[in-house]
Amino acid sequence: MSINYSFGLPLKNNFVEFIYYQGLFLPHEIDRILGFWDDEKTIKAEVDGESVYKDELRKSSVMFVDNTPENDWIYNRLAGLAIKSNNERYHFDLLGFHQELQLTRYSEGDFFDWHLDFGVGGTSSRKLSMTIQLSEPDAYEGGDLQFMINQNIVTAPREKGTIVIFPSFIIHRVTPITKGTRESIVGWVAGPPYR
Repeated sequence: MSINYSFGLPLKNNFVEFIYYQGLFLPHEIDRILGFWDDEKTIKAEVDGESVYKDELRKSSVMFVDNTPENDWIYNRLAGLAIKSNNERYHFDLLGFHQELQLTRYSEGDFFDWHLDFGVGGTSSRKLSMTIQLSEPDAYEGGDLQFMINQNIVTAPREKGTIVIFPSFIIHRVTPITKGTRESIVGWVAGPPYR
């Protein structure tokens, strides 16, 4: 299997804010992942994982993809890609996934305003964030994954199957959905606290 990848905008010091890859999951595998969606396991998206709902910051539905033997193929492939991108670009100390992957659905009016995955206050173990685009790009309007890089807003590619990887301390957002539905998987690769 060949994986194509490209890099986001570098700063002057050549630090890359995000990397994106295509080809890790085949179309039938993406359909299989989409088939995991179960309305009975769906919850309203929280902020900071503390059962805090801030509709002015985030509005979407999520469910978790259990880290079970039947789902090893997803976790293993994403872990391998995280290691590859980390070895090539970031060089963080990583330990693996400490939280389950999150299947996310943004419907009309849903969004996630500017935020960091790194967390606010306390100590965060999140080092790398990843988003896997599961929807066709024309299945929705709005819903762009965007990064604030210096004073520039940069939009990530949205082709189905694209995986965007970035340091969890980079500020980003998902713009409001104006039509249709956007589905993705979000995951965080953890490591020892920075010091």
